[in-house]
Amino acid sequence: MQRPDGIAAREVRWCRRANRYGRRRGIRWLFSVLSRLGDGVFWYLLMGALVVADGMHGLQASIHMAATGVVALTLYKTLKRWTRRPRPFAADLRIRAWVAPLDEYSFPSGHTLHAVSFTVVAMAYYPWLAPLLLPFTAGVVLSRVVLGLHYPSDVLAATGIGLLLGVASLQLWPWPA
Repeated sequence: MQRPDGIAAREVRWCRRANRYGRRRGIRWLFSVLSRLGDGVFWYLLMGALVVADGMHGLQASIHMAATGVVALTLYKTLKRWTRRPRPFAADLRIRAWVAPLDEYSFPSGHTLHAVSFTVVAMAYYPWLAPLLLPFTAGVVLSRVVLGLHYPSDVLAATGIGLLLGVASLQLWPWPA
């Protein structure tokens, strides 16, 4: 069995390796844009587009996504206050934050949690959005590590939490089949 400090050291090495990709201007630009869109811009535009394109059904999907987002926000802020895990760039000076973080702590990744839960809900209403949503969500998740803002375990945990939250919201919310 590996010691926890060995696992943590390996994770820091993964962070440093991923963060080096940010030295390339094109890669840094791509992940910065994905991160910025993942701040909410993409999701707000999607919700608005669903309402415009699909009327009341789009409104129902958008309200469902927004309600899931409120729960995700509350959950991730609570977890961040409780865990207080420093961000990779704050814990290791060899890791550079390629964009400014929105808050102080690393665990879990709010961008990832929201992206995954929104994707689950949106795809339940509109499965044909998968070719857009899955790559976008994967890009947001990767951006958090490449930009030096999160550890891989932050995004993995947030992916699991986001999946659970999205699926739970579909079980609790009366949405059309």
